[in-house]
Amino acid sequence: MGISNLTTLSEFTLLGLSSRSEDQRPLFALFLVIYLVTLIGNLLIILAIHSDPRLQNPMYFFLSILSFADICYTTVIVPKMLVNFLSEKKTISYAECLAQMYFFLVFGNIDSYLLAAMAIDRCVAICNPFHYVTVMNRRCCVLLLAFLITFSYLHSLLHVLLVNRLTFCASNVIHHFFCDVNPLLKISCSSTFVNEIVAMTEGLASVMAPFVCIIISYLRILIAVLKIPSAAGKHKAFSTCSSHLTMVILFYGSISYVYLHPLSSYTVKARIATINYTMLTSMLNPFIYSLRNKDMKRGLQKLINKIKSQMGRFSTKTNKICGP
Repeated sequence: MGISNLTTLSEFTLLGLSSRSEDQRPLFALFLVIYLVTLIGNLLIILAIHSDPRLQNPMYFFLSILSFADICYTTVIVPKMLVNFLSEKKTISYAECLAQMYFFLVFGNIDSYLLAAMAIDRCVAICNPFHYVTVMNRRCCVLLLAFLITFSYLHSLLHVLLVNRLTFCASNVIHHFFCDVNPLLKISCSSTFVNEIVAMTEGLASVMAPFVCIIISYLRILIAVLKIPSAAGKHKAFSTCSSHLTMVILFYGSISYVYLHPLSSYTVKARIATINYTMLTSMLNPFIYSLRNKDMKRGLQKLINKIKSQMGRFSTKTNKICGP
């Protein structure tokens, strides 16, 4: 059955963060800066990891995938936001809306499961250091990655197909800055009972499964660290987890606020919380991992020196060619 048979609307209007015209340009400038910092920061993390042999281990493998997912995550949302800030007609087609929702859910779930995979990695490294290389081998990491990507695609497809069966006729105004599941359910004029049941069962399970995995991993880490006799040893063990734990708190804190509230209470505060886990965590990810990780600092410094060196050589060649 085609889209035209499922809905009387061909497009939606995204209300965005503010309807006041004087807010649009400042918001455009703010989110353009956030987007550029996110792209550059995460790209530097990926390049640093892949150019430094000392960073070729499971933790940094998952971190590079997380940085790539963060780039995709923000790219699904921000470019359309930026266009709408400068446009009077803030519309999105029905098909584009479903596509945006699908990829938003895909990369959001990939982020969530990558945080769980990184918690497992830290748990094995601290609790079973002598078996770390054999347990977290290349095959295990690839299988974990394949599972989380496959599950994320199937999970997202389920929710998009359920939204696709709804009818939208009363209003086409989405009270959000992108196409998310809850705002679309609020404006549907057909029954959303099935969607809400699936969201509160399968959807909740898909969010809680990696979170529970993270909690169990950190409980095991805590027990293992408390057994270390020296204070220096305890500090060293905890320091390897601090960056990851910061990201987990930022991501799950805001995502819980948005999706664990009832559909009827989806308000402006939920939109602001959404900015936190969709954009701010992606932007802060490179800073958190580079500022609190000595290996990552060395890798980034090495990459920057390499870029400077290549730019210097290019400049010298250009001067020779263009010179007298």
